Amino acid sequence: MTTVAVASAKGSPGATIAALALATQWPRPVALADVDPAGGDVVWRVRGLDGGPLDLDRGMLSLGAGLRRGVSETTLAEHLQDTAFGFPVLTGVPTPEQLAGIGGAWTHLGEVFNRHEADVIVDCGRISLSSPSLPVLHKADVVLLVVRPDLEGTAHLRHLLRALQGTLRLGQAGAPQVCVVAVTSYRDTRVTDDLQRLLDHEGLAARVAGVVAHDEKGARMLSSTLAGNLARSLLVRSARDLAKHLTDLSRHQTGRS
Repeated sequence: MTTVAVASAKGSPGATIAALALATQWPRPVALADVDPAGGDVVWRVRGLDGGPLDLDRGMLSLGAGLRRGVSETTLAEHLQDTAFGFPVLTGVPTPEQLAGIGGAWTHLGEVFNRHEADVIVDCGRISLSSPSLPVLHKADVVLLVVRPDLEGTAHLRHLLRALQGTLRLGQAGAPQVCVVAVTSYRDTRVTDDLQRLLDHEGLAARVAGVVAHDEKGARMLSSTLAGNLARSLLVRSARDLAKHLTDLSRHQTGRS
């Protein structure tokens, strides 16, 4: 199975919306896991099968407790909740103050995700070399960095990629495939080529995988789990393209047919 870790180099470029939109369009069975150490947002954006809120205590907090009892016996499935979107969710830590409840479990999360019976898309939030969620990136098959392709966003992206060169062994055999996705207009046909040229010029081993449309109306519809015309939104259309690209990439890497 494939684990995709979605992260950002700077706060709030749209990583959570990107992860959620990807999960809705993923062409294979998938679970969405929220491990953002700054406080998970997925629980507020997704409803259960009955339309009610998800249980905050069943998710990262219960998974952390399970891992403290034993890593090999702990499965992701027992801590997931079914949702109105049709895929299960691992709720995140509601507030940063509750991070202590996870403890040393962070180092084992990637292993648990990789053992899951379906693909897992993981919202890791903002990443730095001191992030608790960094071990998830080490174990992921694909690391997807979400960026706004402006001067500030690309500067933070370059800084993060340089910092990750050694710790993730970027470009080396067995290392995660690092991809970049730009939050911009769905019709911006130049941004991916421009961003790839910039990364290549800097000697940074990352592939620009596409765009996630900057679509505020689509994001509101997605967050309220409204069926409506969501499938026609630019956000979902861009996520569908990106999901196909990433699953094709994972098949190529693993030899999966």
